[in-house]
This record gives sequence, structure tokens and C-alpha cells, in this order.
Amino acid sequence: MFAIVVMIVVLYPLLFVISASFSSPAAINSGKVYLFPVGFTWDGYKAVFENSQVWVGFRNSFLYAGVAVVFNLFMTTVAAYPLSRKDFRYRNAVMYAFAFTMYFGGGLIPTYLVIKQLGLIDTFWVMVIPGAMSVFNVILMRTYIQTSIPELLQEAARMDGCSDFRYLTSILVPLCRPILAVIALYVAVGSWNSYFNALIYLSSDELYPIQIFLRNILAMNQFDPQMMTKIQDPSIIESKLGMQALLKYTLIVVSILPVLMIYPFVQKHFIKGIQLGAIKG
Repeated sequence: MFAIVVMIVVLYPLLFVISASFSSPAAINSGKVYLFPVGFTWDGYKAVFENSQVWVGFRNSFLYAGVAVVFNLFMTTVAAYPLSRKDFRYRNAVMYAFAFTMYFGGGLIPTYLVIKQLGLIDTFWVMVIPGAMSVFNVILMRTYIQTSIPELLQEAARMDGCSDFRYLTSILVPLCRPILAVIALYVAVGSWNSYFNALIYLSSDELYPIQIFLRNILAMNQFDPQMMTKIQDPSIIESKLGMQALLKYTLIVVSILPVLMIYPFVQKHFIKGIQLGAIKG
């Protein structure tokens, strides 16, 4: 019974947002939408997808997410593997150095200056390279290797003449598919939702991710409260406010739809990877 209540509490806001995105602006503005669409309409989605910049944003976001996942999985794997081995003499010192960066950072301005000196400002790679490795993901994968893959496997492979590189690519990586799926999902969602980095480091419209374009669409349809005093017709005010609310719900659906479509394919690995990777730190 408790699980059903929790499911309803979690599921209802999502259903409400989806229903509101298909409802008429008047119904949303008057609070008539509860569970199902009222005055079904595609106006919100037409307003969004008729904007050519939205498709540019989708293309950029998919490219950023795809490249970021590849970079992050590679960097995480080559960092977590040696840190998981007990015969690596300096693994504790390296781990402390990694962990230090989780608690202390240089701040926005020094980071911006470093990225500027590297020539990454307003380039494709500024959305990929600064976040190419996450210490949290390294810890997660290192823990998974230590708790889920027996050391005898590595010893047996070494006795058979298997090199460290061959062991990593042919044996360890396939066995780490659950945790790699978890990390890939983390990175993809984080890259897809990336807004602040694009706002700070990008200035070209052709490089903006979808989040920036969606924010711009919503900002262009904001209704200035000061204009209300100049408009005599209440129906115009109601229409403007209703359209603003409709766009808000539509943009929420558009922004989360790709993540909702990807998650079912990695759900099994996601649950398994979280359980096994979080046994101990």
C-alpha cells in the first residue's frame, strides 16, 4: 500500500505536466487541468518545433552527450582500473588527490581563464573536455571492480600470459558493463541538462544546446506585468498568460523526453550497477 502511495505521489506531477502540455491555454490558466488534457491542442508543440533553432539544439545536445559519454567512459576506466589494484603502490595518494578536487575548486573566474587559455571558449570541445572525467564515477567504478570482480581472475589471466592491457579490454571491461551503463546514463543526463556551461562558455547560436534554445523560447514569451496596465481587454491578458503556461509545460516535456526514451534500455544495468557498486566505499 505504501509503495502504491509513493508511486502516485511521484507519478502524478509527470502526468500533470504531460496533460497540461496538450491542454488549451485557457484551461491551464483557469486551473481546469488535473489529470487528463482539457481542450486538447498541439499549439504548444507547434510553437516549439516550428522554431528551426530547436532542431539545431537537439543536434548539438545529442552530439555533446554522445561524445561526453565516450570520453567519460574511457577516462573513468583507465583511472579506476589501476586504483582498484592492490599492487599499485601509490593508489591511496592518487585517490586522495582525486578526492581533493571534489571538495575544493578554483571557482568560476579561474576556471574560465584556464579554459580561455586553452582556446576552448565558444568551441564544441568546451562542452566535453572540462567534464571528461568525474571523480565520483571513478570511485563508483573502482568500488565495483573491487567488490564484484575476484582478484583470482586477474591472477589466472596473468598465468596464461595475458597482459594488463589485454586483461582490461578483453576481460574487465565486458564484466563491468552494468556499472559502465550506470556511468553512461549519469554522463548522458548531465550533458543533456547542461545549461550553465553553455551559457558561460558559448556565444554562437550554432553551438547552443537544446536547453539554451528552450530557455530563449520561454523568455521570448514572458509577459511583462507592467504591460497589463496598458491592455484594456482581459481576454488578451488571459490568452498571453495561458500561452506562457502552456509553453512552460511543453518545454518540460520536450527537454525530458529523450532521457525518458533512453532509460528503459539501461534500467536493468542501472539497478544492478548501483546495488553492486555501492556495497562499500
